[in-house]
Amino acid sequence: METFVTSVGLIGIVIVVAVLLSGVIERTGLPLVPVFLLIGAGMGPWGLGIADFGFDSPDLHVLAVLGLALLLFSDAVTLDTKKLKARKRMLWRLLGPGTLVPATVTALSAWWLLGLSAPFSAIIGAALASTDPVLLRTVLRSKALPEAPRIALRLETGMNDVVLLPIVILSMLLLPGGHLSVASSASVGRSLVGLFVLGPVLGALVGWVGISALAYVRSRTALRRDYESLYALGLAFTSFAIAEAVGGSGFVAAFVAGLLVASRDVELCDCFLEFGEATAEMLLLLTFVALGTSLIWIGLGAVDWRVVLFAVIALIVRPIALYPMLAGLNLNMRDRRLIAGFGPRGLSSLLLALLPVFAGIPNAEQIFTLTSVVVLLSIVVHGGGTAFFLRRSGVLDSPRPADVVALNNSPAAIEAAGPITIDEMRSLQAKGEPMVIVDARSNSNYADDSVTAAGAVRINPDDPVRDATQQRLSQRSTLVVYCA
Repeated sequence: METFVTSVGLIGIVIVVAVLLSGVIERTGLPLVPVFLLIGAGMGPWGLGIADFGFDSPDLHVLAVLGLALLLFSDAVTLDTKKLKARKRMLWRLLGPGTLVPATVTALSAWWLLGLSAPFSAIIGAALASTDPVLLRTVLRSKALPEAPRIALRLETGMNDVVLLPIVILSMLLLPGGHLSVASSASVGRSLVGLFVLGPVLGALVGWVGISALAYVRSRTALRRDYESLYALGLAFTSFAIAEAVGGSGFVAAFVAGLLVASRDVELCDCFLEFGEATAEMLLLLTFVALGTSLIWIGLGAVDWRVVLFAVIALIVRPIALYPMLAGLNLNMRDRRLIAGFGPRGLSSLLLALLPVFAGIPNAEQIFTLTSVVVLLSIVVHGGGTAFFLRRSGVLDSPRPADVVALNNSPAAIEAAGPITIDEMRSLQAKGEPMVIVDARSNSNYADDSVTAAGAVRINPDDPVRDATQQRLSQRSTLVVYCA
């Protein structure tokens, strides 16, 4: 009962703190991750001593596994499949040499500097080649980031885990002990079939059936949009569970299911972005709190010059290797520097490093310990770098929402006005009332629909106040906003 109460309390704290600090974090440009690591430390054995999630904690196991599955699913479901086709060359550079070269160099450094075995080195190399979407959230949403780096970083964070995950699982097959130990060629064959066949096939099947069922019901009855976001989460967990139940890779299944959602149902994707992504982020931040109680800090006690040198190599190998690989892609030098420079290691690296621990492989804790040192250094370097970039770009100097006049009347007056019908709008226009029609549809719906209202002004729904201010919309006009 005490453990249950503690877990519920952690969930409540994460939600409350995330909401209260969201505005402050948005203005400073700093990621939320350090805040939640410190919350975990304050609740852990070095703080109040009310929670401690160790390697053998079933709660941590559930959080980490579900967190990685949801991370892969949300990465896939937020991808723009049209941009995938338009950026094929960039995608191959990012996911091919741009991902595998840093993974290889990091693995060789772990083998040479730290004396790890080849499979252990391959696992830590793959884990630390994963760039983290949670730490990149602020910069990806910044209007100061040019389009090309935004697309490149979104594609990389959304897809490189599915390239690195097989390396981790195959390396685990070569290690003695644990549930994935190599007992026979038959067991290896079953593992390979589960990874490369069952996982993708079952993920695609769940995604296709789920979207088809939703389309059938949607065409015959109305659905609540907030429930549709829960539907997306249901597809993520269902695909994971079905694949794992029959010996497939639930992680690959979750990614493929998300890819099916992204390619077949734009409305569900938008709904997931609006509601479900916040749920996913809360779960990932909760995982950071759990890791922050004690586990992520263990590596600091074993730091020596070899570990420090390894951590530095793990962080600098990506920009050094990736920058020249981006040549010939119609990118200017600034865009190439931004793509190569923004490569934080975070929760995705930690979750990949936990897989051999949960599989029961002896001494696998060493992989997580080393990974945690690199992640902590990355949070400092890349978190500070993100804030510096946003401040230098002038994004953080914009007025707060509370400082911006509601463009016509007070918020209470606007709320009291309620929705306006098309006939009412035409009536106001006929009377000569000053009016601005605002197109505030989601970005994907806006991109997929060539039809817009006559004379409408486009406002980005992700940052409406700043966008309206920059476009100098009249504060004496009636704003008629449509989003469907």
